[in-house]
Amino acid sequence: MNTLMSTDFNFPGQKSVYKGKVREVYTLGNDVLVMVATDRLSAFDVVMPKGIPYKGQILNQIATKMMKDTEDIVPNWLMATPDPNVAVGKACEPFKVEMVIRGYMSGHAAREYKAGKRLLCGVPMPEGMQENDKFPEPIITPATKAEKGDHDEDISKEDILKRGIVSKEDYEVLEKYTKALFQRGTEIAAKRGLILVDTKYEFGKTKDGEIVLIDEIHTPDSSRYFYADGYQERQEKGEAQKQLSKEFVRQWLISNGFQGLEGQSVPEMSDEYIESVSNRYIELYENITGEQFVKSDISNINKRIEEKILQYLDK
Repeated sequence: MNTLMSTDFNFPGQKSVYKGKVREVYTLGNDVLVMVATDRLSAFDVVMPKGIPYKGQILNQIATKMMKDTEDIVPNWLMATPDPNVAVGKACEPFKVEMVIRGYMSGHAAREYKAGKRLLCGVPMPEGMQENDKFPEPIITPATKAEKGDHDEDISKEDILKRGIVSKEDYEVLEKYTKALFQRGTEIAAKRGLILVDTKYEFGKTKDGEIVLIDEIHTPDSSRYFYADGYQERQEKGEAQKQLSKEFVRQWLISNGFQGLEGQSVPEMSDEYIESVSNRYIELYENITGEQFVKSDISNINKRIEEKILQYLDK
């Protein structure tokens, strides 16, 4: 199946292009950014060799829907979505930290806890917890924003301020926005029979000095969801939680001997496995949004996207 692995556009007034792990960002004149969500799949900070059909469309549509659902509490960069894979918004100077917030002890937090650590990014984790237990209150565990090919790293609030990565005044705004977004995300998820377990937010500052939400929000790539139905019973029995996130890809990679460590090779993904991942992403979309997923025409994705963006810019 056709997938969008990279783009090479040249739009009127284009100044630069930044290619991240899964998104490509075109900076135009008038402080406008065009962000294209590709079908690339990243896990353990490594981009997989094969793309996942419709993944970019799914992530972009969830993110833009969630931005609209939270714009009353936190300002964001979004201006328009001329194509299912594309978001257009205000150019910002990104903060060099990801604001990770965790309501439950899962994923990276659980792996650290099992290793005997009780402090994550300077935040204490209570004794006597088991994997996937709810924290007494959500905890913010920031990470440095890595360049493509590098690993994001845990960092404490104290280190962020001490190293001058973010000013104290700005960091307090990031904390406030992170808590508000997580609360709203939790409420949205609950209406869909889901639990928002953990997620990350990225912020930037506009040329006018306004702090806004950027990048993705509440997608299965940036967030972990559990099904609420049966959560408590599974915890009591010590069973794995039924979840909606790309953790299933990470677990498949781990079971095939890959965690992004030096000397490890990415296992071969068969066409059947790729299709199963695509179907899983579609399932995620429909559960998270409560809407049926409509597949876009992928016969010539690059041409479709370029034409839609040019039409928008020509308005």
